[in-house]
Amino acid sequence: MPVTPENLTRHELVGLDVRVVAASNPDIIGAEGTVVSETTRTLSIEHDDRVSHVPKDCATFEWTLPSGEAVETAGETLIARPARRTEQKGDSKWE
Repeated sequence: MPVTPENLTRHELVGLDVRVVAASNPDIIGAEGTVVSETTRTLSIEHDDRVSHVPKDCATFEWTLPSGEAVETAGETLIARPARRTEQKGDSKWE
C-alpha cells in the first residue's frame, strides 16, 4: 500500500524523510533527515552522519512522501508501538 496523507499515521515510517517543524524543546526544531528507527515514544532521525532521537509526544513533524508531497502530523498521533500503530482502526480490511 503506497504512503498517502490519509494513511501516513498507520504506515511504516522508517525510510521516510522528515523535519521537525515545532517542538517543546527548541533545540530539535529544524532537525531533518531520514527516519532510521522508531520506538513507541521516539523517532531516530539520521542526518549529517549523526542520529538524533526525537520524542514524538512534544513535536510536530513534516514528512516528505515518496510522491514528493509534504504532510504535517502532530507527534502524539504517532505514539504507539510501531506494529500496533499500523494495526489501529482505519480503512484497512486487515484490522
